[in-house]
Amino acid sequence: MKKIVLMFVYFSLCFCCLTGVFGDEVKSVSVMEGDSVTLHSNLTEIQSKDVIEWRFGLQQIRIAEVNKEANRVSIYDDVLDGRFRDRLKLNTQTGDLTILNVTTQHAGIYQLNIRSNRMSTYLFNVTLYARLPVPVISTQNSSSSETSSCVLLCSVLNVRDVSLSWYKGNSSFSSISVSDLNISSISLDLECLDDSYSCVVNNPIRNQTQHLNINHLCQTCSDTTGLTFIHKVVICCVVVGCLMIVASVLIFCICRKHTNTHQQVQSGEEEIIYVETTFHNRRTCKPKAPVEDEVVCAEVMR
Repeated sequence: MKKIVLMFVYFSLCFCCLTGVFGDEVKSVSVMEGDSVTLHSNLTEIQSKDVIEWRFGLQQIRIAEVNKEANRVSIYDDVLDGRFRDRLKLNTQTGDLTILNVTTQHAGIYQLNIRSNRMSTYLFNVTLYARLPVPVISTQNSSSSETSSCVLLCSVLNVRDVSLSWYKGNSSFSSISVSDLNISSISLDLECLDDSYSCVVNNPIRNQTQHLNINHLCQTCSDTTGLTFIHKVVICCVVVGCLMIVASVLIFCICRKHTNTHQQVQSGEEEIIYVETTFHNRRTCKPKAPVEDEVVCAEVMR
């Protein structure tokens, strides 16, 4: 790993020097260690009098050339102690250069010279990234004995210039940047787990993901949900019981009121006294003719 750091510093110096010398825009190209990378000339076709030349490093060592006028294609893969041996491919139509199985020795500044009616120079800065390990997820004892939360630790080893993140589904909610080669980790504190959580380590060109195994880590949310369901059942039973008591009291009051009303009606009927009515014929008083005395009539009661 120390060698990688030294190489990075070396190529950074190369980059600064070449930028100062040529003043041209530098195109950054990223590649994973062991992969292949192609540097494009942006030409659709090399003209009959064009010369395409590729050079590498601060010393501008020539590694490949296409000379259309001389009808010659040359690959100089023995230079620089043979680090490019069997690793270079040159497209004779466009002048694109492909480097195979890239290692730390192939990272750095590449210079493209195109000579036709005029001279054009282009610079490429090839950055190498080490292959990413799969993150490791482990449990960590909580510092508080009173809490029942689950503390998880996601770790990566021997990486640099990466990000380490916790995801829930497709959304990132916790992330750190790793700039050195030491062990780096990020923690996650949860009450319970489900299978939507994952830990991701990524660099600008690739990522590695580790999903949680809820069968071996902490308490699952399904267990917690079960306890909550029991609580809900108990609450529902209490509510139903209270409603039944209230309904019973209402029914008792209604029945009692109906009984009292019925008794009052019966008492009223017993207090009625029936009186027999007798009807008498009313007599008409007829005065006697010879007697002229006053006649007194009495009303007949029926």
